[in-house]
Amino acid sequence: MPKVLITDSLSDLGLNILKEVAEINYAPNLSKPEIIKIIADYDALLVRSGTQVDKDIIEACSTSMKIIGRAGVGVDNIDVSAATQKGIIVVNSPDGNTTAAAEHTVSMMLSLARLIPLADNSMKKGEWKRSKFLGVELNKKTLGIVGLGKIGTKVCQIAQAIGMKVLAYDPLISLDRAKSLDVKLVSLDEIWANSDFITLHLPKIAETINLINKETLSKMKPELRLVNCARGGIINEADLAEALKNGIIAGAALDVFDNEPLEENSPLRELKDKIILTPHLGASTEEAQINVAIDVAEQIKEVLQGGFARSAVNLPGFRGLPIDELRPSLELSLILGSFIEQFCGSARPIELMIELKGNLTKKQIEPLVLAVTKGFLSNKLENISFVNAKLIAQEKGLKIIESKSTEESDYAEEMVLSLKTDKGEFQVAGTLHNNKLPVITRLNDYNFFATPSKYMLLTLHQDKPGTIARISGLLGSKGINISGMNLGRKSEKEEALMICSLDEAIPKEILNQIRQLEGIEKATCISI
Repeated sequence: MPKVLITDSLSDLGLNILKEVAEINYAPNLSKPEIIKIIADYDALLVRSGTQVDKDIIEACSTSMKIIGRAGVGVDNIDVSAATQKGIIVVNSPDGNTTAAAEHTVSMMLSLARLIPLADNSMKKGEWKRSKFLGVELNKKTLGIVGLGKIGTKVCQIAQAIGMKVLAYDPLISLDRAKSLDVKLVSLDEIWANSDFITLHLPKIAETINLINKETLSKMKPELRLVNCARGGIINEADLAEALKNGIIAGAALDVFDNEPLEENSPLRELKDKIILTPHLGASTEEAQINVAIDVAEQIKEVLQGGFARSAVNLPGFRGLPIDELRPSLELSLILGSFIEQFCGSARPIELMIELKGNLTKKQIEPLVLAVTKGFLSNKLENISFVNAKLIAQEKGLKIIESKSTEESDYAEEMVLSLKTDKGEFQVAGTLHNNKLPVITRLNDYNFFATPSKYMLLTLHQDKPGTIARISGLLGSKGINISGMNLGRKSEKEEALMICSLDEAIPKEILNQIRQLEGIEKATCISI
């Protein structure tokens, strides 16, 4: 009988599910050395946020370990890479706390609006100061939602029921999806300028770290109230404290912080009358804890019985497929998916068509479609896997069409991605050189044979003498080395599209300088 080790507290309902198929060792609060000592005897490990499943623990697992489950949304406390290398499935419960987190967000908004914590504290001191706690109503106010995923959508629905007007920013939400939610999609600057309340529902990735800072705060209304129940680090806490202190915005409510627990000397603690602080309570409801326990327990049960984990965050969806044979094509698919999402810039995606030609038509299409989708979404979202990519795309309203073409191609096998957006259509095509090396063969109407690199610069420029020299000269003066260069053009001395492979990323300020050079029409950074 399989054995399951559980090292954090878990609802009895989750335990009962696992007892149907496995021998359970329910041992909350085991130390790391104690886990390492016994983990080799187990087929599954179930944790919450308390246990740090690092590389040492995973290396101590035997080949019998099939699955590690996190009863919660994130997997920050699990070394997913180490687990994947060892062939261990990692699963979480991405939907279990959606309602809890959304309700906590709205509770924070209401508490800010009506000064509830301050009034409660005053009453408990024996005071009765009604005039001191004059609040504002949410009805007819404008709520700016940054990130319209599951939780953001739930907040939107509750806010609309209260009578709020909702503006939203989400670069991956389609116009049709926004229309179905009765939401107006706007830019971030419009969110900052026009909202009475702003709530954040974003992952913590490179693009979102310090998104709320001194500059963005200065664009907001003085009466703006800011809520963050998503991830710490999205808000620059020092800048927020300064803005609240100086009356740049009216208030804030935070459930998450850059470092947790929040430091005793944090400047946020000093703003007693302008800020509400809670200790990461977004998922802390009885119902949410039951939901995540049941969800993960059912997935572990399914895997122990030889089935499929619906919320795996690594690669189990490819089990049984010829992965070694597919790997080069999967890599090409990931690259092209990531490339076209960045290539379209600020355009809003509507429909992504994936067309296979030549020998690719003989391969299984579903893994390739999933790889394209994963590459496309991973630029803006975290924890996108081959298992959840298609579901997330559906939730975002991104229509994906796949096809196998009988038309002849210039290459033995070729993949063509066509992306319809609100600003037109973008296209990228690629092939495998010697059946191994991914190569970009076309961008829109420009032909290439370019090997993609981790960092690339794309420029649309006038095809005139000196233009490329100005670009390379500026990069050279900034110490940025060009490792490769490919030029596509339709005819002489018209527009040309160039792909430069670089040894490092281009800072925004240098990219802006490139855009100002003579002859440059567009310049975009691509990171794979």
